[in-house]
Amino acid sequence: MEMKAAVTAPARKPRSEGECQTYFVDEANVTAVQDGMPSDAVFEEAAEEFSTLSDPTRLKILFALSKKDLCVCDLARLLGRSMPATSQQLQRLRRMGLVRFTMSGKLAYYRLESPLARRLVHDALKRWAENRD
Repeated sequence: MEMKAAVTAPARKPRSEGECQTYFVDEANVTAVQDGMPSDAVFEEAAEEFSTLSDPTRLKILFALSKKDLCVCDLARLLGRSMPATSQQLQRLRRMGLVRFTMSGKLAYYRLESPLARRLVHDALKRWAENRD
C-alpha cells in the first residue's frame, strides 16, 4: 500500500516549540481519524458541557454532589452563596443533564447524574492538588 503524503514546504525553523519543521501530511492517519470523527453538532454540545464545567462554583457543586445528595439549602451553605444564586448554578447543571433533583416535602435534593462529570471533576482536582504539593 502506497502512503499518500504531501510535502509542500522545505525544512524551516519552527515558530514555536512542538511545531513541525516541514509540512507533511500522512493521508492514512488523517483519513483514519476523520472516519471516526463526530459531527460538528456533537463537538458543539461537548464544548458546551466543558464550558459548564469551567466555573469554580459549579465544580464545587459537582464535587459536593459526588460525595452526597444535598438539598439546595445545604449547597448554598456549603458554597457561602444565596439560595437563588445556588439555584441558578444548579439550573445550568440540570439543563446539561449533569444533575437531577427530587422533592422531599419542601426540600429539593440534588444528585450527580453524570459518571463522566464525576470522573472529570475528581481527576482534575486530584491533578491540580498534586501539582500544588
